Amino acid sequence: MNGGAEVSVLVVDDDFMVARIHTQFVERTPGFRVVGVASSGQAALENVARLRPDLVLLDVHLPDMTGIDVLRRLRAGGDDVGVLVVTAAREADTVRAAASGGAVHYLVKPFDYDDLRVRLESFRTAHLALSGSAAPGQDDIDAVFGAAAPAAAAALPKGLSPETAEAVEAALAGSGELSAAECAEAVGISRVSARRYLEHFVARGSAVVRLQYGGAGRPERRYRSS
Repeated sequence: MNGGAEVSVLVVDDDFMVARIHTQFVERTPGFRVVGVASSGQAALENVARLRPDLVLLDVHLPDMTGIDVLRRLRAGGDDVGVLVVTAAREADTVRAAASGGAVHYLVKPFDYDDLRVRLESFRTAHLALSGSAAPGQDDIDAVFGAAAPAAAAALPKGLSPETAEAVEAALAGSGELSAAECAEAVGISRVSARRYLEHFVARGSAVVRLQYGGAGRPERRYRSS
């Protein structure tokens, strides 16, 4: 990554208007500068190599390859550039692939400026924590890992595992909104277990819940990232 207080950003989206909106969002955020825009996976890879940005705003649906393919090629080539996935894709497999590829966040379209700003600022905190010293202190290290997985990194109640918490959190981030049953199906655990993890995130303030009223019976509890 480049040093300094300003974070350089490459915007990748095949829709010109969407790329323009994302560029405007980034440039509204203090401490960020867009250095390039790419509309295909190949162009994204070439721009990362040429411009050496600190962060890539990466769409999943590209004309020549998926954003997940771009992420995998970057990592296979040893490039640890920050990647913030911004996409309409909500498939659990896509969310898992983004998480395993080291994406710093996964933001589902459409989103408001503040949704992106919060994630940009989280990335910048982690980026600056490692830019000033070859031997960062524990607080700096915590800033990096806390920005990547704040809820999963926190202490969990007895019976909940960090690995499953990360999977539930990824499903939650990639879904926009889901029920305990939908989360259970996406992650591969029981509905009761899924609800325990989701309620834990609600208690910690990293998720919110609303009641959806339908026909007869109890209202459904639906969860989304806060």
